[in-house]
Amino acid sequence: MEKPSIPKGTRDFGPAQMAKRQFILENIKKVFQKYGFQPLETPAMENLSTLTGKYGEEGDQLLFRILDSGEYFEKMKIELSNSEKIALLKDALFDCLRLISRDIFNELPNDRDFQKITKIYDSVYSKESWVASRQLNAYDRELFKKFFEAEREFLSHQLQLFFLEAGIYKENFNAKFDHHFRQFRDYVLNKRLLPKILEFYSSSEMTREITEKGLRYDLTVPFARYVVMNRGEITFPFKRYQIQPVWRADRPQKGRYREFYQCDADVVGTDSLICETEIVLMIKEVFKALNIGDYSIKINHRGILSGLAELCGAKENESSLFIGIDKLDKIGEEKVREELKSRGFEESSLNTVFEILNYKGTTQQKIDFLTSKFSSSEKGKKGVSDFKEVLSLLKSYGVADDHVEFDIALARGLSYYTGCIFEVKINNVAIGSVSGGGRYDNLTGNFGMPDVSGVGISFGVDRLYDAMEELQLFPKEAQISSTVMIAHFDEETMRYGLKVAHELRQNGIATEIYPDQTKLKKQLDYANKKMIPFVIVIGSDEIKDGQLTIKNMEKGEQEKLSLNQIIKKLAVGSKQ
Repeated sequence: MEKPSIPKGTRDFGPAQMAKRQFILENIKKVFQKYGFQPLETPAMENLSTLTGKYGEEGDQLLFRILDSGEYFEKMKIELSNSEKIALLKDALFDCLRLISRDIFNELPNDRDFQKITKIYDSVYSKESWVASRQLNAYDRELFKKFFEAEREFLSHQLQLFFLEAGIYKENFNAKFDHHFRQFRDYVLNKRLLPKILEFYSSSEMTREITEKGLRYDLTVPFARYVVMNRGEITFPFKRYQIQPVWRADRPQKGRYREFYQCDADVVGTDSLICETEIVLMIKEVFKALNIGDYSIKINHRGILSGLAELCGAKENESSLFIGIDKLDKIGEEKVREELKSRGFEESSLNTVFEILNYKGTTQQKIDFLTSKFSSSEKGKKGVSDFKEVLSLLKSYGVADDHVEFDIALARGLSYYTGCIFEVKINNVAIGSVSGGGRYDNLTGNFGMPDVSGVGISFGVDRLYDAMEELQLFPKEAQISSTVMIAHFDEETMRYGLKVAHELRQNGIATEIYPDQTKLKKQLDYANKKMIPFVIVIGSDEIKDGQLTIKNMEKGEQEKLSLNQIIKKLAVGSKQ
């Protein structure tokens, strides 16, 4: 019997975990609603044309692609086997093997040591020239080369047999070669090799051809797609929040999963920096509600990074610079320098970059430093100006800028950001950022609706959960499923308990009744394991006088109260 398992990077959540996750989600949702955001949901899968090209090169590689149904796959395979492309591949295959065979023959020593064929084969197929001249596009040529590499041993062995059986000698090579190669082609290639390349090519080609959909990588791009499709029904500025799972084909590790939830809040249709300021306010409120006190809200601006690219002469290659800077926390300055050098950056340019990135000081000192550096960069000056305005608006709200950190090296890898960018980290835990976001000025432009600016923030529920678990921040009440349980002794007390349970529920008190008639100790143990704070014990005396025994499970204290008194007691406790 197969042992049950789940895919790597995914998890099950039991009732205890779900209670804590709901505590996080409900508090985030309350804050979103307080700031005027409305709920929205989009499908788990999107067309690949919607997703690709929005997250940068590395992001595209992490997309989960969805194959169409198995029947479609088989149909494609049949159609492909009869297609002109396969006929072209077949001709190219024979042509390439003929060329390889000639090269091998010309390099063979006079003693005809055929064991050297594999070595010669390797040197021949590794050259670009033998395949580049074929009538194949770049994708097909690359696939063709991979096939020759994958079937190296089989092909080398067949070529050895070809030369041995054909008995070709140097003095009559041209006279005998064509005749024997035709026999070799008809017997070996058609019957044995062609099915191999058909299978190899079909799998690779059809993966590309029948993968038209992908799982959500984030919630922002589907939101932009929704805005464009529903522009006639939306009131702008449009504020929405969305709480759904996303998927990334990442390497699973602590704090990084392949399936995880995001809680997004975005507003589109305005470029007012009030939106950025309220993002900071929402982050502060969420963290206060979650009892998280030690955290940093890192803020930067893509204009500052663009100004940095201008200073080092990388205006045309700024995306590579941003990707490199985004890896600083993960791989360090030395490795980032190496990567950027491999992408064409000069040492002197990199020195300029890291002089700025490594600058230390207060927020005001960083502002003054960048202002002097960006005297000739409009983008850089815009970035500094926007950041100063966000700080000014915070002050106007009457909110201190504690927890806010101006991080010049903050890049965030997503390519669609154009203005302020945010990243939030909980200090003293070994977990990455728990929230992030930024301004995007033309995301909807990718879907035919240009010049619609937006800004948003996303909370990572899974990382928040892990951090709060590590710091032991979940309150006890977050783990309580029911406020009270009703225990009973026999059929009569059980039926009386049903009425009590109904009355409690009618008054908004989460109640459950133990379903079986069993010993009282077993019922109390059940309540303890479920962390139910109160148990009402109903016996024959309770039925007679209407005074019910209610036990506080944490304190071990109990008292007799009427049902109305119990309702008032529990209702007050549930509001606290």
